[in-house]
Amino acid sequence: MERHFGLIGYPLGHSFSQGYFQKKFEALGLTDHTYNLFPLTSLNEFPKLVQNNKLTGLNVTIPYKQDVIAFLDSLDTSAEKVGAVNVIKFNNGKLIGHNTDYPAFKKSLDAFIGQTKPSALVLGTGGASKAVMAALDDLEIEYHQVSRIATASAFSYEQLILSPDILEEFKLIINTTPLGMSPQLDTCPNLPYDQLTDSHYLFDLVYNPETTLFLSKGQQAGSKTKNGLEMLHIQADLAWDIWNA
Repeated sequence: MERHFGLIGYPLGHSFSQGYFQKKFEALGLTDHTYNLFPLTSLNEFPKLVQNNKLTGLNVTIPYKQDVIAFLDSLDTSAEKVGAVNVIKFNNGKLIGHNTDYPAFKKSLDAFIGQTKPSALVLGTGGASKAVMAALDDLEIEYHQVSRIATASAFSYEQLILSPDILEEFKLIINTTPLGMSPQLDTCPNLPYDQLTDSHYLFDLVYNPETTLFLSKGQQAGSKTKNGLEMLHIQADLAWDIWNA
């Protein structure tokens, strides 16, 4: 049976999903399945995309994980919990939003930190950060967001630099921003990297390159590091399960 899938976001030069699903289709002998990239410069193009393509499912990436919700008919419990969508299932003409980033990050982080539960800094405030925070809530890990501007619930990057005691208290640092993603290899979050130690854990949701500047600086300090590739594999498999349920 012919089935069509794809990825929406902008830009899409860094996409893992297309290659991953094309290999899956080949391995399963699904010659009538396709996976295409849809680089939408605006979500105003989304209704036309849905109308003109016989789609079974979509992945959603930066910057549309939150804004796409307005175009959907309903959300499953994972998307409701997170407030962001990275998977859409087309079900009898209805568009249903799901979030597989949240369980995928939770599983990948759990494998990374084991029994330790260090307090966490979540860098960024976008849709990916919401999935991360939902997982941290489940794992009962205390956290604080970091943004460009300080708020009641977020440190500013400037505060981290001016207050060394913050990095002494928060040993898990999670980058949910696109900083460091190819081709912007020389960028990284503005942190006091000289305060990192071998007791810190750095998790970068970016997977391309394998070692971002953020992770490289952590490794130089002896910190434990992990990128987002395992998380990406887990969330893609979960998306496939949703589309086939």
